[in-house]
Amino acid sequence: MTKTTTFIAFVILLMSCSSEPTKVTTPVTNQDKLYFPPMNSTTWETKTVASLGWKTAAVQPLLDYLELKNTKSFIILVDGKIVLESYFNGHTANSLWYWASAGKTLTTTVTGIAQDEGLININNKVSDYLGTGWTSAPLAKENLITCKNLLCMDSGLNETLGSDVSPANLQYVADAGSRWAYHNVYVKLQDVIARTSGQTWSNYFNTKLRDRIGMTGGSWINSDGLSVYWSTTRNMARFGLLALNKGKWDETRIVSETFMNQAANTSQNTNLSYGYMWWLNGKTSYKLPQVSLTFPGSLIPSAPADMYSALGKNDQKIYIVPSKKMVVIRMGEVANPDNPTFGLSDFDAVLWQKISALF
Repeated sequence: MTKTTTFIAFVILLMSCSSEPTKVTTPVTNQDKLYFPPMNSTTWETKTVASLGWKTAAVQPLLDYLELKNTKSFIILVDGKIVLESYFNGHTANSLWYWASAGKTLTTTVTGIAQDEGLININNKVSDYLGTGWTSAPLAKENLITCKNLLCMDSGLNETLGSDVSPANLQYVADAGSRWAYHNVYVKLQDVIARTSGQTWSNYFNTKLRDRIGMTGGSWINSDGLSVYWSTTRNMARFGLLALNKGKWDETRIVSETFMNQAANTSQNTNLSYGYMWWLNGKTSYKLPQVSLTFPGSLIPSAPADMYSALGKNDQKIYIVPSKKMVVIRMGEVANPDNPTFGLSDFDAVLWQKISALF
């Protein structure tokens, strides 16, 4: 971590003034509906490992592994209630940490909200909203790129030129839709939404998503030319709970269920394990960032097949498991410092072996 990023983390931490979150253990029923923690409250109801019929002896090995692997925070929700919540290495429930590329799914969700409101249509070309010349591709090729291509990572632009998304750095490689490659050009969706809403990206995000599900205190911070989201671990868990409930927060519809279903399913035919910036488990093949190869098999074989994930640099994780009504959050430093990755790592496979040992 750079000194600049460390300083930013320290400053954001000082800005956070919420009190220590509290837990309230409630009786368990066999037909629990999803629980949603109150807005503007530190209270969050819990379930015990034993009440779920899970193996209590498997808890400590999981926590030991998390601490060994440079974890700062870890949460498991089942039915929306906290089953496990642990903090390590000086991190607390009030500390803020970066989501890295796990935060791409925030942009996905807000894009769905903007479409619900009629501001955009993801099937329209990006130049309809930003004007031509937003890339250095030939005009005919630029006009092939839709907002959906940005969500799917198949814009056809050169992904090897770094995080700079100025026109000169957005260069044509292949026609949109013909090639999957992990690319930061997705941030142009934030520009599209700012332009069509007449608001700043942060303001639209805050009013349409963050504040409506109680993600208090989080914010977008510029780092290395990109806007990265920082929040508490519980705020990340709130977003995971919204995803689990397909875009509905308790009785309030935040984003359409149709869009959320599309986001959590294969979005194109060149990487079956990728939705709208969500990674999909249980498919027959997958691609990885910065690698042109297609790998056979499931993304994380040790995890449930129906799981989908938001994965960020240095092992920031949001795992959603609909079949178990489960959300799992991990924040921290890179788990394997000798082999840092942009998202998926062998840490995922071992972590899910440890989680699966619970049940």
